[in-house]
Amino acid sequence: MMSDQPIATQPHGEGAARDEFLAALRASLASQSFVKLVLAKYAGDEVDLQQVAVRPVILRGEPRLSFTYRYKTKDVTKNFKPGAAAAKVGELLRASFRNAHLQTTDETVDLTTNRRGESTLNRKKAVSDGQPAPEHNRTKRRHVALDRPFWALLGVTDGEGRLIPALSRKWKQIDKFVEVFASALASSTLADARTLCVMDFGAGKGYLTFALHDYLQHTLGVNAQVTGVELRPELVQLCNDAAKNLAMEGLRFEQGDVTHYKADAIEVMIALHACDTATDHAIHMGIKAGAAIIVCAPCCHKEVRPQLLSPHPIRAILKHGVHLGQEADMVTDGLRALLLEANGYATQVFEFVALEHTSKNKMILAVRRADSISSAPLLAQVAEVKQFYGIKELCLERLLAAPPGS
Repeated sequence: MMSDQPIATQPHGEGAARDEFLAALRASLASQSFVKLVLAKYAGDEVDLQQVAVRPVILRGEPRLSFTYRYKTKDVTKNFKPGAAAAKVGELLRASFRNAHLQTTDETVDLTTNRRGESTLNRKKAVSDGQPAPEHNRTKRRHVALDRPFWALLGVTDGEGRLIPALSRKWKQIDKFVEVFASALASSTLADARTLCVMDFGAGKGYLTFALHDYLQHTLGVNAQVTGVELRPELVQLCNDAAKNLAMEGLRFEQGDVTHYKADAIEVMIALHACDTATDHAIHMGIKAGAAIIVCAPCCHKEVRPQLLSPHPIRAILKHGVHLGQEADMVTDGLRALLLEANGYATQVFEFVALEHTSKNKMILAVRRADSISSAPLLAQVAEVKQFYGIKELCLERLLAAPPGS
């Protein structure tokens, strides 16, 4: 924790105080004790700029400092290497900001400058208990910042920027999804792409769609065209209004259904909680459109369940409805994964959040392989599983086998 008493409070000439502040910043970067930096009390000419917040990030395995320029109605993010970041802070302090707050694991350093150009440097030392500063110690790294203005327009945060308690579980799901997506993107053929086309089917209120757009545009600096597709027109209107109000270029919402939507080219295809065979239609669309990444979180599994036999010796176990349902879930998603692998994807099926957050916590993540493998052994496994369980109809298999344009 931080001590309540400063270890130094010194009036300076403006340049001397600023130089000492910048020296403290450079030292924290060199020792990797930097936690965060905020520049405030903007006095420059840029319209609606309020403050600049700086935090450490890792981009493609390299340390960077992410500068978030916070305006009245939007945020703009720029990323710098540590050395360039320190120089940029110096430039901003000289040009336009009167106050600066630096937090490290060892101390906080505050620079304040009045209208007469008189500066005061205030340094507070961390309590020497061997632990980092409280905020640094307890704050989990998030992939999407909660202080983004779109969260308030979508009703996720209140007027003070605080998370609405009823949406805390949803927020954790969104952040975890972006974390999974970030890892998949880094391992895919899209890792160095500067433009991306993303489709999010079943966008709902747009929480994930906005979060992905923000992550790609502002954290990674990718020119992303993100489209949310949603059946309910009132939600499409809500999300489009929010995106327009915040001038979020490259983000739009359309009314539609994954089973009827037509897309020529998709690089990232997402479909969360699509019911029953809607997940199969989404996967099929992603494969046919040549998506490098396909992400699904299936919902109900109605197609396969009534077809399942109860093979000996598990007949006595599957006579219970709850077990039969679980078996249908496992078989359906296992077959989907095999068909994705047969079509050139490295595929994982896993729980992406704890059951305490949602019961629909299974994710199918498929990343297109750079090399080619034979599909025959995989398709043989599909046939073997179908025969074992007595499955006659499998939606995804049927869609993949259909002639183009049918």
